[in-house]
Amino acid sequence: MESSPPAARPGGVVGILAFAGIVAALTQTLVVPLIAQLPTLFDTSASNASWVITATLLAAAVSTPVAGRLGDMYGKRRMLLVSLVPLILGSVVCALSSSVVPMIAGRGLQGLGMGVVPLGISLLRDVVPAEKLGPSIAIMSASMGVGGALGLPFAAAIAENTSWRVLFW
Repeated sequence: MESSPPAARPGGVVGILAFAGIVAALTQTLVVPLIAQLPTLFDTSASNASWVITATLLAAAVSTPVAGRLGDMYGKRRMLLVSLVPLILGSVVCALSSSVVPMIAGRGLQGLGMGVVPLGISLLRDVVPAEKLGPSIAIMSASMGVGGALGLPFAAAIAENTSWRVLFW
């Protein structure tokens, strides 16, 4: 299989993929500050509310290797864009949720979108020159750490000062 020629602006690709890594990590940590409030918000038990986080992690665990393989078969860029669809759709479902079941479904959809991570790293190999590949992968990997670290205080501040629904818009 031939690889695509290097992009004219690999720095732009690295920046966009790093941003995608931040968004993916933010998505995973977004509801952690809300977990204690979810039973009250959705009139459900704490064990049911915990599925809001579990659904995302389970879906991500399944979709991550599958997205990578589909990227090899059908094209990494195409599958990267396809992976964004459930991520966005899941956010809309969560924002509009009035009970725990749609919230769990929305978070599951968001988890399916976590395929952006392996696809992004794999795509870097196709578009970044070999001498810049190591630093580019390091930037992408670091962006996920930054997103995870920012997600908790960011989500807590928004949820405390506005509606929790704002987190998903």
